Amino acid sequence: MKTAVKGLNRPSFKEYLAGTADAVTSALTEQFPVDWDIPAVLRESMHYSLAAGGKRLRPLLVIAAAEAFGGSREAALPVACAVEMVHTYSLIHDDLPTMDNDDYRRGKLTNHKVYGEAVAILAGDALLTHAFFSVVQAGRRHGISSDTLLSIVEELSEMSGARGMVGGQVADMSGKQGSTGIGELEYIHLHKTADLIIFSLLAGGRIGGADPSQLEALRRFGRDLGLAFQIQDDILDLIGDESKMGKKTQSDVEQEKVTYPFFIGMESSLQQVEKLTVSAKKALIEGGIPDSSRLLEIADYLMKRDH
Repeated sequence: MKTAVKGLNRPSFKEYLAGTADAVTSALTEQFPVDWDIPAVLRESMHYSLAAGGKRLRPLLVIAAAEAFGGSREAALPVACAVEMVHTYSLIHDDLPTMDNDDYRRGKLTNHKVYGEAVAILAGDALLTHAFFSVVQAGRRHGISSDTLLSIVEELSEMSGARGMVGGQVADMSGKQGSTGIGELEYIHLHKTADLIIFSLLAGGRIGGADPSQLEALRRFGRDLGLAFQIQDDILDLIGDESKMGKKTQSDVEQEKVTYPFFIGMESSLQQVEKLTVSAKKALIEGGIPDSSRLLEIADYLMKRDH
């Protein structure tokens, strides 16, 4: 496996995270041109949630996967922005009173608390729709092939829709302690969370020119990484610091949601996060990725995160 040359010109992982997040945030501010005739309250509502920050994990994975194959960060940015818009739309809708009924997200009032439920719903709709416009810009501005873009659009539609994230969200809403088993919980985590992580890796790999076997390695990496990420979220909902997380903890308990700690306990949940992270990294290391160093660093970072 080829690894990146480590030297003075290589940013530390902390610098890489910050620089990538800044690049994505800057690109997100340019998604809706000033000359587009958009109602002011809709533009403001979309920007409010897009600018709320967060880990920018999914766009980070798009960019890191593209760069792992020597792909251009600039070409990956439109797709990175697309997946962040899909993720942000899902959070706006998840926070609504008819869903999780949350008042805070990333330390700020949730969208519907500021703009009302109707505008929040429409802001989410607009972000989801615009994500596909953004994907196309990777071709128009950076020469990504039509075949590659078709595959990215197809996978984004599948993994964010009924078979993917939305289906996982519906299953999550139906899940209750006493009636949902651990197999159903794994379904929820794999689709509500892991599918967009898998998409991000596949999209970045496609932009970088990954072959089918390398894409499969990215898929396996994303599956285990996504499941570990959500189990860590289950854990942090119980023991996390609200000031770091930017939202109320213990919400899963209050809503009687099933979680890994509920089924297997805290210690076993922590062990499962570590086991899945090791498995994810193994898939990547054995997958013939030209330079998987940043992706491996991301896996370690996520396993140790506290928010």
